Amino acid sequence: MKIVSWNVNGLRSVLGKGLADYIQQEQPDVLCLQEIKASPDKVEDLAWAEGYTLHWNPATRAGYSGTLTLTRVPAADVLLGVGEPEGDGEGRAITLDLGEFYLVNVYTPNSKNELKRLDYRTQVWDPAFRHHCEQLALKKPVIFCGDLNVAHQEIDLARPKQNRRNAGFTDEERTEFTAHLDAGFVDSFRHLHPEQRDAYSWWSYRGGARQRNVGWRIDYVCLSARSSDWLKEAFIRSEVTGSDHAPVGVVLG
Repeated sequence: MKIVSWNVNGLRSVLGKGLADYIQQEQPDVLCLQEIKASPDKVEDLAWAEGYTLHWNPATRAGYSGTLTLTRVPAADVLLGVGEPEGDGEGRAITLDLGEFYLVNVYTPNSKNELKRLDYRTQVWDPAFRHHCEQLALKKPVIFCGDLNVAHQEIDLARPKQNRRNAGFTDEERTEFTAHLDAGFVDSFRHLHPEQRDAYSWWSYRGGARQRNVGWRIDYVCLSARSSDWLKEAFIRSEVTGSDHAPVGVVLG
C-alpha cells in the first residue's frame, strides 16, 4: 500500500498546476491533502479524483485550512476532528478506519508570526491530537500523516541556528513532536534514513529558497512503532511542484 501526504496550499490552485497528472503518475492508494482552502461545492470537476472515495473536512471559515483524504481502500468508519473544538472547526483532521489500521490526516496549526498561536498549538492542539491517536492505538495500529508544522531536529532544516525560536522550530513545538514519538510512534522517514541531510518538504517562496534547497522537513508520515516492520519505503517527492510543500509518503508491505 502506498500512502501519500501533501499540503497543497489551495486545492483549486494545485488543480491548475498538475495535481491530476501527479496522481496519475504516483498512483497512491491513499492521498491525504492539507490546507485545501475549499469545500466540495467549490470544486466542480472531480474527474481528477476518479477511482477514489473523497472524505472532506473543510474549515467553517471559507478559503482557510481544511483537509481531504482520497482513498481507493474502503473505509469502515470516518471521524472528523479530534475532539478539540477550535481546531476541529478549522478542519484539521480526518480519521479513517482502514481495517488493519487507522489513518489520520492532520494539518497542525502554525504558530504564526511572533508566535501568536504557539500556546494554543502546543498546550491545546498537540495534546488533544496526541490523545486522539493514543486512544485509537489502544484498538489497532495508527498511521498519522500531514503537515505537522515543525522541524523536529536540526538535521530537518537548512538553517537551524538562524531559525531558533521561529515558528516551526521552537523548543515547545519540537518537544511536542518528541512527545508524539514517545507515545509509541516512529517518524517513517527518519526510521529509514536516520542520517540523510538536505531532505526537505517545504520551502519559502522568497529568495529562491526551493532552487537553493534552503528548506524545512515539516511534513511527516508516522506510524505505530509496533507496526514499523510494515515500512518498506519512505520518500519525499521534492521534484513535484505546484505548492510550497512537496508530497511525502510511504510504501507499506
